[in-house]
Amino acid sequence: MLLVVWQYFLRELRLFIILPNGRLQREEEEAYANTHTHGAQSLTFTKFEEKKTSEKLRKVATVKKFFGASSRPGTKKVPPEKVEKVMDQVEKYIMTRLYKYVFCPETTEDEKKDLAVQRRIRALHWVTPQMLCVPVNEEIPEVSDVVVKAITDIIEMDSKRVPRDKLACITSCSKHIFNAIRTTKAEPASADDFLPTLIYIVLKGNPPRLQSNIQYITRFCNPSRLMTGEDGYYFTNLCCAVAFIEKLDAQSLNLSQEDFDRYMSGQTSPKKQEPENWPANVCVGMRQMYRNLGLLSQLNERQERIVSEAKKLERDLIDWTDGITKEVQEIVERYPLEIKAPNPALAAIDSENVENDKLPPPLQPQVYAG
Repeated sequence: MLLVVWQYFLRELRLFIILPNGRLQREEEEAYANTHTHGAQSLTFTKFEEKKTSEKLRKVATVKKFFGASSRPGTKKVPPEKVEKVMDQVEKYIMTRLYKYVFCPETTEDEKKDLAVQRRIRALHWVTPQMLCVPVNEEIPEVSDVVVKAITDIIEMDSKRVPRDKLACITSCSKHIFNAIRTTKAEPASADDFLPTLIYIVLKGNPPRLQSNIQYITRFCNPSRLMTGEDGYYFTNLCCAVAFIEKLDAQSLNLSQEDFDRYMSGQTSPKKQEPENWPANVCVGMRQMYRNLGLLSQLNERQERIVSEAKKLERDLIDWTDGITKEVQEIVERYPLEIKAPNPALAAIDSENVENDKLPPPLQPQVYAG
């Protein structure tokens, strides 16, 4: 029975993967040749692209239909465990071959959503575990190592091609989270502790193409795996964590709207615990680094105040200059300047008067005897 299913699968795979690809390649070569030799006698490039897109959509629909039918109960002769094992192998083979066609296809908005989520997570880099009520103490070395492993698993999800492998990364990340909570609290973790910690891990790791991976798993993973078992439970929590991050506001973090806006704009950051109050086992270099960060933060605040005062002084100078200019203009308009013609130059008294010879001659000195 398993051999028959495998042969049928290979035949169907050849029909909707290999043959269409070969036909599309021949049509592309013919379209290129006809465009450069006979004009638009055959398929134009635009029509070819439309046909290529429709072919991709047909592949996606075929894969979804194939896995949708796999969730139905199998024949009574084949044990469910064997059917599930065969379907896992079929899923691995198909999705590995079709990954570049069906992951983040051009006909969806997955890429746009990925960029929006990444920008949102970057803007929320200031969120602390205390704001989310995360019951994890990263100062404990064992807990810190487990948190790093959880972040690594959630980031590694993007490198996997098979939906089942991506789900395995989510499951591994979630188990590390439970271990971190259990180590910190010295007691079993609850669901109320798990979701906030998962949100914190996503914010700290900022996994690449998160929305595309979630949509890929939703579309092509075996439905029975998503609706039952721990894989489905952890995947549902991841979807809830992403939805929470997208709608995160001041009320969710018990902050005022003013503080939330300042944190989001990067004007300031939440106050952290002073290095002097840290446990004694924290290394000296870490303490010094945080002291330096505190000094840099203070210098940044002083620089912002200086820049603000300088801009205020600049505005005052501009206003003073405008006021002086306005006053001078008013005075000029009130007392306009009149420019008179210059007076003729006066002739020297003792100079020769050639124009008016009727004047008496100049007096001569007289000598009188005493």
